[in-house]
Amino acid sequence: MSNTTNQYYFYVLLCADNSLYGGYSTDVYKRFAVHQAGKGAKYTRVKSRHPLKLIYFETFDSKSAALKAEYAFKHQPREDKVAYLLSHGVHVK
Repeated sequence: MSNTTNQYYFYVLLCADNSLYGGYSTDVYKRFAVHQAGKGAKYTRVKSRHPLKLIYFETFDSKSAALKAEYAFKHQPREDKVAYLLSHGVHVK
């Protein structure tokens, strides 16, 4: 199954426990629905992290660029994640 639109996404979810989850997908809304259904990543399957909110996503033309954005986001302290989101117009407490 190929991605006919050649769009790749890095996205961020805000969990009910106020934690942030970053991920990658070729269909951000479909992937969010999977997370909401409790069938996504192990991190988001934890019931105490629900409900989830899709608070940010960014589109990339290559899978590599989207995966690099995801990796960079996941490997930084929370304050840097919040600063990144703020620089993209997303306010997180």
